[in-house]
Amino acid sequence: MRVAPEGKPFIAIGWAVMAIAIAIAWLAGGRWWVTLPVLWAPIALWVPWFFRDPVRNGPRGADLVVAPADGRIVSVAEVDEPDFLRGKARKISVFMNVCNVHVNRYPVDGTIEYRHYRPGSFVNASLDKASVDNEQMSLGLRTVRGPVLVRQIAGLVARRIVTDAEVGTAACQGDRLGLIRFGSRVDTFLPLDAQVSIRVGDKTKAGITVIGRWPS
Repeated sequence: MRVAPEGKPFIAIGWAVMAIAIAIAWLAGGRWWVTLPVLWAPIALWVPWFFRDPVRNGPRGADLVVAPADGRIVSVAEVDEPDFLRGKARKISVFMNVCNVHVNRYPVDGTIEYRHYRPGSFVNASLDKASVDNEQMSLGLRTVRGPVLVRQIAGLVARRIVTDAEVGTAACQGDRLGLIRFGSRVDTFLPLDAQVSIRVGDKTKAGITVIGRWPS
C-alpha cells in the first residue's frame, strides 16, 4: 500500500506508542497490562490506512472534469465566486469523512494562476457554512476551456492543509494536488456553461468520477 509522505511522522508515532505499550506489557506482566497494546493496535493500524495514496487511472480529457476528492457530494449550487472566476459559478462540494482517501487530485489540465490561503475556524465540513468560515486553500486553474477553482477546506478536526504546487505550475488532470489531514471538504467552482454530471448524495473517487463536462 502506497502511503502519502505527510503521514509518515504520524505512522512512526503510532508504531512507537505500540512498541512502548508492548514493552510495558512484557515487563509488567499480568493480563491487565496486555490490554494496553490490544487497545492501541487498531489506532496503529488505522493511521497508515488513513494516509493511503492509491494509484488512480480514470477517464481523462479536455472535455471532462473529474472529482478532486473521495467522498460524498453534499452540495451542487450556483454561487458568486469573486476570487478567480469573478462572477457566477457552479460549486460542487465533496465531503470527506475519516474513512475516505484524503489525497486530493487536479480535476482538469491547466496552469495554476491563483493560490490563496485563508485561516479560519473548524466547523463541521459537511455544513455549507464551512465554505465561508473554515481554514482553506484555493487554487485557480486556467484551462483551454475556461477557469476552474479548487478549494481545500479544513474540517472539524483537521488542522493542516497541504497544497503541493505554486503559481505557474502546470497541473495534470488526475495528478496529486495535495492532502487534508482528517475530516474535510473540497469545493470545485466551474463556469455556468459547464455541465454538472453528479448530484447531491453521489459518492466520488478522486481522479476517477466525472463530476462535470465542458460544452461541445
